[in-house]
Amino acid sequence: MKLKSTPEDFRVEEITSVRPTGGSHGLYRLSKSGLGTPEAIAEVLSHWNIERRRISCGGLKDRHATTVQHFSIAHGPKVGFSDRSMQVEYLGQIARPFHAKDIQANRFEIRLRKIANSHREQLDRNAQWLSRYGAINYFDDQRFGSIGQSGELIGMHWCKQNYERALYIALAEQNPHDRPREKEQKEILRTYWGQWEKCKAMLDRSHRRSIVTYLLDHPVDFKRALALVRQDLRGIYISAFQSWIWNRWVSGLIDGFNEQQTLRRLPSKSGLLALPELGTQDQQQRWKSQWHTRLPLPSARQHQWPEGTLDTLESVVATLGLTVRELRLKFPRDTFFSRGDRDVLLYARDFRGNWEGANEPSGQSDWKLAFELPRGAYATMIIRQLFLDGLEIEDSQNPTDEFPEHSHESL
Repeated sequence: MKLKSTPEDFRVEEITSVRPTGGSHGLYRLSKSGLGTPEAIAEVLSHWNIERRRISCGGLKDRHATTVQHFSIAHGPKVGFSDRSMQVEYLGQIARPFHAKDIQANRFEIRLRKIANSHREQLDRNAQWLSRYGAINYFDDQRFGSIGQSGELIGMHWCKQNYERALYIALAEQNPHDRPREKEQKEILRTYWGQWEKCKAMLDRSHRRSIVTYLLDHPVDFKRALALVRQDLRGIYISAFQSWIWNRWVSGLIDGFNEQQTLRRLPSKSGLLALPELGTQDQQQRWKSQWHTRLPLPSARQHQWPEGTLDTLESVVATLGLTVRELRLKFPRDTFFSRGDRDVLLYARDFRGNWEGANEPSGQSDWKLAFELPRGAYATMIIRQLFLDGLEIEDSQNPTDEFPEHSHESL
């Protein structure tokens, strides 16, 4: 089976109730294809010569897809524009910046190509199973693009106050998604790390070079140098760390439900993630009664935990050499762990699946899916759990690159 053979195979539209009612912020609809959100926003900033701090968008959308989303600009132009791969439509004025909380849901239309006809019956059964019991609402690998070659988490080192290591990973560590020029810039830093004058002379003018300039004057002040990394990227690093812990926590709790007899696991950048074993009526009944719940995003700011869950969380965090009380950042004040919670179970609303091309000589069909997910949920997680039971997914564009802005936006 092939996922994302073309951007048109993966379509997502952001649903919001925000409507123009007047105010100082322009509201815009961004339609794009084959372009990541950061690249699209960079185009907007360049086209209108606008400072980054004036723009606000709620969601980060797939590069290898056709997407529709919204953003706002403080005192922005009351016009739109278009180019080869994107279109910006001016919708009117609103009173405040557009944020993630303004997204009600995302609507997906996905075409999965070249599925053997012999697998159709199994996939239809899997869809019914997920409709009844739910998919596990894990953060998918797109969330963890900041994890580079070492597999180390920037947020872990930050919490431990290992500021130099956190900065090194952010600025210099290899990432499989790096573009050629980005690879060259990182290679310079890896080769000459600590030789700041030489690094500055060799690096392109960039945010990365500005941080090196600071280190040239303050050679060992990695704490403040890390704070000079762009705020949006720092937020991404901490979100990835918090999401990694949440995934491992949920997986551990499901292992407990399975009485440590887990047979089905989902490979991911946060390790092998447990899925529930529901082969008996007793398991099915316990699952339905116990697992319609939400779990908080782990941090030291959280003081109330669902009964029977904290020990598992402490065990997960202990593998990183930390305690839950240490999941906080002492510096800088503008970067912190998010508060909130997340559904453990994910249900695709208005799910429809239509088979096309069943009579083709190839013996293969396309499966066209349409469904709606709440904000923050991953369509790829639905697809991956549909295709368990030995059915393989071949992502033509690399599934971990769905949200490139979580990983390797240039500094």
